[in-house]
Amino acid sequence: MKLIPSLVSISMLLMPTAALAEQGFDVIVLGALGGIQDGNLSSYLIRPHGDRNAIACDAGSLVNGLKVAQDKGVFGDVKVPEGSPDSVVGHVLKNDLKGYLISHAHLDHVQGLVIASPDDSDKTIYSLPSVSAEIEQNYFNWKAWPNMLDRGQQPQLKKYHLEDLKPGKAKELTGTKMTVTPFPLNHGGAESTAFLIESGDDAILCFGDTGPDEVQKASNMQDIWKAVADKVKQRKLKAIILEVSYTSDRSDHLLFGHLTPKWVHKTLHALDQEVGGNALKGLPVVVSHIKYPLTDEQPQEAIRKELEAGNDLGVQFVIPEQGALYHFQ
Repeated sequence: MKLIPSLVSISMLLMPTAALAEQGFDVIVLGALGGIQDGNLSSYLIRPHGDRNAIACDAGSLVNGLKVAQDKGVFGDVKVPEGSPDSVVGHVLKNDLKGYLISHAHLDHVQGLVIASPDDSDKTIYSLPSVSAEIEQNYFNWKAWPNMLDRGQQPQLKKYHLEDLKPGKAKELTGTKMTVTPFPLNHGGAESTAFLIESGDDAILCFGDTGPDEVQKASNMQDIWKAVADKVKQRKLKAIILEVSYTSDRSDHLLFGHLTPKWVHKTLHALDQEVGGNALKGLPVVVSHIKYPLTDEQPQEAIRKELEAGNDLGVQFVIPEQGALYHFQ
C-alpha cells in the first residue's frame, strides 16, 4: 500500500489513462467518518490504478470530499477541457465518477449524493433492492428532494438510473473496467451491503455499516469471508475497507450494528481461519466510519492503539484522512 503525499508523486502516479494490469486500486477518501460531522461522512472513490473512471462506495460526503482532495493536490494533473465551465471538482464529479454503490440508505451514507444531484451528470446508483426502495421512497420523492430517479414519484427527472443488485451476483459497473458483487450485511436489523469490487484479477472489499455476527446472531460476515477466501489466499484482494465505529469499551448492546477493535480482531481471525491461517500479513485494512464525538478528544488514536495491540495477524491498519489518496497493490 502506498500513500501518495505530494503533488509531484500524485501527478506521476495518475498520468496513464488506461488501467494497468495487476496494479491494484487507487482509493480517494471523500469522507472518512461516521455519525455527525457533516462534510466528512462515509465515501470512498475507487478506481483501477492508472484509470480515471471511478465508482464511489457510499456517498455521505461528495463535493466537499472532492474539494478537500483537490486542496491536497490529488487532482493536480486533471485537465478541464477548454471551454468547459466546470471547475476541477465539477469535472471529476461529472466525468470521472461514473456511479454510486450505496450500502444502505442512512443519511451519513447518501447525503452527499442527494445534495449534489441537481448539478451531477447522469449516472447509475447500484444497491440491493431494499436499499433502492428506501432511496426512492425516503429521499427522491418530491418531498425530501426532487425525484432524480427513473422510478418512483412523477415526474421522474431520470438523472439517475436506480439499478437493483442481486446478492452474490457480479454486475458490470457502467463506464468503468470494474465489476461489483454485493453481499448483504446486518446493520442492527437493517440491511446493509459489502461490495466486492474487481478489475481484472484484482479485488477490493468495501463494507457498509455492519455489526458482529455473534452479537446479531447472523452469519453475514462469515458468508463473505467464505466468498473471498480464495482471493485472499492468492493475494488478489488488495485491501478491505471495514468500519470501526467505537472503542472496545462500548457495550455490545449499544453497538447498534457497528464494530469495535475487539470485534474487528475476532472477525479477521475468522477470515484467517477460513483461508487456512497465516494469510493476512500485510493486508491493508482501512478503518472507516469512526464516529465523530462532540468532545475535545477524538477516538482515532485510541482506536489505532487498540487495533495495533491485538494485531497478531500482521494486517496493515490504515486510519484514513479525508482527501487522501491511497494506492493498494
